[in-house]
Amino acid sequence: MIGVETLDDKRILIITPQGPLERADFEAISREFERVISSTGKVAGLMIKMKSFPGWETFEAITTHLKFVAGHHRTIERIAVVTDSSCLRIIPGLAGYFVHPKICVFALGETEQALSWLERGN
Repeated sequence: MIGVETLDDKRILIITPQGPLERADFEAISREFERVISSTGKVAGLMIKMKSFPGWETFEAITTHLKFVAGHHRTIERIAVVTDSSCLRIIPGLAGYFVHPKICVFALGETEQALSWLERGN
């Protein structure tokens, strides 16, 4: 299960995993991305907010996640990862070598700073 909130006026999506990720989660996120992209051309920012990474429900969920990243990373300007997980603080640095958006990590208590960083854009 995943929560998806859209700040349409800012072209920002906020994603909050609430359990192991499922294929349907990425389908829901994709629909929301497509809706924002169809009206504005790009997603200014994506906030991924989670205490720790919940993992994936199935192997199919992993492949759907990878397809989502491959299909959408060029339509996102910035990604803010908001977490207190030390493991998740490392992953964005590695992902930066493979994906287009700028990625920055914030502590869970820094949600407002993360949102401000996403709003500033390029």
